[in-house]
Amino acid sequence: MGAVAVREESFGELLRSWRQRRRVSQLDLAIEADVSARHLSFLETGRARPSREMVMKLAEELEVPLRHRNRLLVSAGFAPVYPEREVRAPEMEVVRQALDKILAGHEPYPAVVVDAAWNLVAANSAAAMFMEGVPAELLKDPINVMRLSLHPDAMGGRLLNLAEVRAHLLHQVRRQAEVSGDGRLAELHDELASYRYPGVDLNVAHVPGPADILVSLRIAAGDRVLSMFTTIATFGTPVDVTVSELAIETFWPSDEETAAAFRRS
Repeated sequence: MGAVAVREESFGELLRSWRQRRRVSQLDLAIEADVSARHLSFLETGRARPSREMVMKLAEELEVPLRHRNRLLVSAGFAPVYPEREVRAPEMEVVRQALDKILAGHEPYPAVVVDAAWNLVAANSAAAMFMEGVPAELLKDPINVMRLSLHPDAMGGRLLNLAEVRAHLLHQVRRQAEVSGDGRLAELHDELASYRYPGVDLNVAHVPGPADILVSLRIAAGDRVLSMFTTIATFGTPVDVTVSELAIETFWPSDEETAAAFRRS
């Protein structure tokens, strides 16, 4: 039995999909891109072909990720313009140096670098705490940071405020899947949502009070409780697909007891 051919979506279909994902009307997009609504309609239905410049303009207005901008260009008959290099490639040396400095400079607190699917790219030595006692199958490449965070045999079994953190992380992954159009994130969300925690009521979460500022991760570490919050940074003005998808997540102590515990480790 022969292989079934998968039809590639046309430029118009991809454009309509991204416009609808961004919840932008044809008229509004036409105004922002400085074209007529009639021409935009023709582009979406295939009655007109876009120029290379028009593809780039529409992708910019819709904030399409670089990986998918290449796909839009190819669907319109043009060559992709955004390269995609491995992080270990010689041309990425300046990026690796920046990442190494950020990771090392954040010690003694944990910091990790992840890709668009939350797979671990790099980490500092302090981040080893997240992998202590984790089954080997969860540490096979690619190591997924979201999976480590919520799997019941990993951090999910050590989070004292699991219901609260789980709700925030699931919302974050679901939202990223919707905005990016990345099917890997949709699959990851479904996997994370399927985890079960016997004896844990996932409907019970802390209601923020007047003194609350951030949602902290409260992690059981032996006879101690480590309380941390995170920040996420990305590279500005990237023109490489890989660089555009890298994110640096840094963990900060929420209280002096946690800070002291990291300084002693």
